[in-house]
Amino acid sequence: MSGKERPRMAACRIGIGTDVHRLVAGRKLILGGLRIPFAKGPLGHSDGDALVHATCDALLGAAALGDIGQHFPDRAPQWKDAPSLRFLRLVCRRLAEAGYAVLNLDATVELERPKLAPYIPRMRRNLAGAMGVRLSQISVKAKTGEGIGEVGRGESVRAAAVALIQKL
Repeated sequence: MSGKERPRMAACRIGIGTDVHRLVAGRKLILGGLRIPFAKGPLGHSDGDALVHATCDALLGAAALGDIGQHFPDRAPQWKDAPSLRFLRLVCRRLAEAGYAVLNLDATVELERPKLAPYIPRMRRNLAGAMGVRLSQISVKAKTGEGIGEVGRGESVRAAAVALIQKL
């Protein structure tokens, strides 16, 4: 390759997203767009859905389109208490406008209590629906903190996501 040639852009790109929120009394616990019965919920400007926030960052990062805070700043009144699935729909629209399609998402939520296993199928359906992909393209797993750290003490919820996208 000569010095003037540019390498061709890869057809597939990967992005990583993470999010953490403090858990406080008086807030609804929403993960993957699903309200889960619990005494505490995430402190945040929007609904504080750490799973969706991490997913948005993974998708935006894969497409080099910034991060969730650039697109939905926590100083903007229109995003106050907004459902995070709305963010995800808008992110996926922006990806499509940039010429990308989502291939898959793999995400993990860390929360000491409540146990999330019964809710994972509905979380996956919510994410797939908001992203406009098949259920088989979405993986969500749950872990506890094993009593260690802020997650283990029940002080926070943390999520991580990895997304693979393809240039159309």
